[in-house]
Amino acid sequence: MKSLTQALRAGWITGGVASLVSTLVLAWRGHLDNRGGVGALNAPSHWVWGDEALRQDRGSLRYTGTGLLVHHLASVFWALLYERLCPGERPRATVRLACHAAAVASVAACVDLRVAPARFTPGFEHRLSSRSLMLVYVAFAAGIVLGGRWADRRAC
Repeated sequence: MKSLTQALRAGWITGGVASLVSTLVLAWRGHLDNRGGVGALNAPSHWVWGDEALRQDRGSLRYTGTGLLVHHLASVFWALLYERLCPGERPRATVRLACHAAAVASVAACVDLRVAPARFTPGFEHRLSSRSLMLVYVAFAAGIVLGGRWADRRAC
């Protein structure tokens, strides 16, 4: 198991990449599902601004900025868990990274969509189809793998 310091360094990298990849898929699928990708990006801001954020279709610092920040911090949280618990010598095998990333993304989806109180769900489940939600979590797992490979190269 990594030390907390190692996990924090690697988690910022891994979470940042996972956030970026899943944000791109959120925007893409939001555009396909709602004829505009910004609504799905605004949705996580309901943590701060309440249910009115779930209905926002235009980009704004208030909703889009907050939504992106909430999504990024949640991605880093899950990546920290991943980096702290993912065993293995560096560099980790890609297959091992992928298996652990899929497990973390599955747990994140379960917690986000089934366990968390309504106020702390990602919000984009109100804006996306089931298929799009699945693709967002698959993208999140892929981002963890890419970020994990990058973190390994940086020897965090």
